[in-house]
Amino acid sequence: MQWSKLKTRAKSFIIPSLRKRIDFHVTSYRWSHDEAENRYVATHHPFTAPVPEDAALLDSDPKKVRGQHYDVVLNGMELGGGSIRIHQPALQKKVFEDVLKIPADVVESRFGYMLKAFTYGAPPHGGIAFGLDRICALLCGTTSIRDVIAFPKTQRAQCLLTQAPSEVDERQLRELHIRIRGDHKPAQTRAA
Repeated sequence: MQWSKLKTRAKSFIIPSLRKRIDFHVTSYRWSHDEAENRYVATHHPFTAPVPEDAALLDSDPKKVRGQHYDVVLNGMELGGGSIRIHQPALQKKVFEDVLKIPADVVESRFGYMLKAFTYGAPPHGGIAFGLDRICALLCGTTSIRDVIAFPKTQRAQCLLTQAPSEVDERQLRELHIRIRGDHKPAQTRAA
């Protein structure tokens, strides 16, 4: 699509749409309960800070703890979202080990660097990210970002930032109904 056509489409679609409805959803519950594994799972991500007045409920009733996460929605389409992050190492460790039931050795191997960094005094932090891909999808009149985003990240389908794809364990493969043939063995199963 040429730039002039894209600009025209933006003026005719986005500007009137902005007058219709923008929702800014601020908090919701942080957890859902996985009955099969009898543990809670994060609904947003495990780094989202709890609403301060709910933090005491982590010990007694984690299901009632609300998270400080938010979304910006335009006419039913999410344009972006974010959260306030946990920045206290003891609180983050409690969420991982006591609420999400992630074994201590797994927490250390996956997140030990972050918990150590928090001991040096990380300030409260958070943010919001608007999805350029979502805005482009709106401008192009499509409902899927897959129509406007380039995949893969590199020619070898790798993300240089997160080192994805990485090893997956047997449980993850079962959840996705994926079977590996041949000599390759998946990583040992660990709590997520």
